[in-house]
Amino acid sequence: MCTPAKLRLVFGENDVRKLVLPSGIPSTLQELKSIIQETFSIPECFTLMYEDMEFGGQFFNLDSVDDVQDKCTLKVVQTEPITLNMVAMNRSTLPTESDARSCSSQDTVGLTPVSDTYLSSDSTSSGSQDTVLLSSSETTTSCRSQGWPTKFIVPTFSFDTELLLSDGNKAYQKDGTLLNNHRVTSSVLETLAETIFCYTAYPTGVQIMNVVEMLIEKYPCLKEPGSFNGQYGWQQRIKYKMGNYRAKLRGSQLSCPELEVNQKRKTNENPTPKGFKRPRKAEVNYLAPFPFGETGESLEKERLDLLNEIRKKNNKNIIGEKMEKTFSYRRTEVVKDCPAVKDFMERWPALFCESEIKNEFRRITTISLERTFLEKLDFYTPKLLALFEMKGGVAGIRIRHLLDSLSQQEDRLEDRRDVVIRCLLSFLGESAEELIEDHQDVSRDMIKDTFASHVMKIIVLSRSVEEEDASRSDVIIVIEGTEVLLGCKNLTNACLSLMGCIYSLNLSYPPKLRNTFEVFQKIFLGLDALKFSPKVNSLHRKLLM
Repeated sequence: MCTPAKLRLVFGENDVRKLVLPSGIPSTLQELKSIIQETFSIPECFTLMYEDMEFGGQFFNLDSVDDVQDKCTLKVVQTEPITLNMVAMNRSTLPTESDARSCSSQDTVGLTPVSDTYLSSDSTSSGSQDTVLLSSSETTTSCRSQGWPTKFIVPTFSFDTELLLSDGNKAYQKDGTLLNNHRVTSSVLETLAETIFCYTAYPTGVQIMNVVEMLIEKYPCLKEPGSFNGQYGWQQRIKYKMGNYRAKLRGSQLSCPELEVNQKRKTNENPTPKGFKRPRKAEVNYLAPFPFGETGESLEKERLDLLNEIRKKNNKNIIGEKMEKTFSYRRTEVVKDCPAVKDFMERWPALFCESEIKNEFRRITTISLERTFLEKLDFYTPKLLALFEMKGGVAGIRIRHLLDSLSQQEDRLEDRRDVVIRCLLSFLGESAEELIEDHQDVSRDMIKDTFASHVMKIIVLSRSVEEEDASRSDVIIVIEGTEVLLGCKNLTNACLSLMGCIYSLNLSYPPKLRNTFEVFQKIFLGLDALKFSPKVNSLHRKLLM
């Protein structure tokens, strides 16, 4: 049973906060640190200490979540100073292209994509700690740290461009005069392209529209004359500018896997290249670069070492470190080669457990899978139950039958979540049998032969009421006829783990369940929540009423 927990976090002498964990204490220390980092927006470089009452409340380094109990006190300690925020978040401090060209070729190779560039803690800079000259020996590629924002923040442009825009806004407020300056337009587009690339290399039309809306709101003097809303021209400019920016990066000496994977090169073996690979489900790190100094050969050696480590007991920390290090190598294999699930499991068996699936999802999307999913599900549950009760027709009959079975049971949080998931499928007009297969008093071995017929299925093996522990169920996730996860706590946990598997394996949603998975992704996980399909949009509006 998943029991909610609360923790007291000490950040400083006068800074003490409370952390609520609806799904209980995480199973790994890394997951706990990720939750704390995401909740309180603190840098990654920190350690945790726990209060040991056996030594009069003294603090000791936290090495295992076994020492974390409900309502205990943890201290958050920074391990090193932060000398540079992500370059993308402060565009005004980046060297311009003209600055880069004026530097010596021995010192500067070129402008690295701003989303992937960090400065080491011992590096120095002149003028501002956020100003860097990027050289091949001093840059370290890394994953993006956040996804597309709910509200795009227009970056700060160059000093002269900001002056011209300020004067343009004054003229617009005075007599409605629009600013028509090619130099300003070019500068704005260049800066916007760099900032957008920090979030995604391939922005969608909705994301581009979001950028334009925020740009025109801040600088109304940039409205497009002749357009009904003054935005259409900017949408087209940004669209083509992003294409040019990607081409510019491809032509440079910089390594950018998410662009290289889409180079349309004709060969004798592949005369008509197909298969445009880009994020489809708001993946932040769709195809991350290799860690600095690593190659495919060195990471393959890490993979082989990982196969040996999983045979050892009490080895979760080392496995977690190696999984983190080989993420980009594993992701390249998934995106480029599209391996069968069975083959991929043989190469990466360490991935296929609940904790690592959740960690992989965090690496891809930067958010906590279990915590985010359960928090949003619990938040919307009262409104969802009210909507379910008003549903009519055949779907309403099925929903009321499920709700009646819930009222006859003990009011357990896990049971309520499972019933809401089942009702949601019917509410959206999709068959629960397409996703969930229930069995009563049947062992896993008895139905194992049927797995081959399942493309994507959650199998729930329930026990009879006569058994001593009837409240427990064995839940299995099957993908492409292969059992990928066994022993999930309940149906809800299996659903969120299935989402983790879909992202980790770069799979598409089943067509017959597209609305349900869209709710999981956009409403429960908040990924790409700028645009919904009609049916999901209707549900979303009702939930917000």
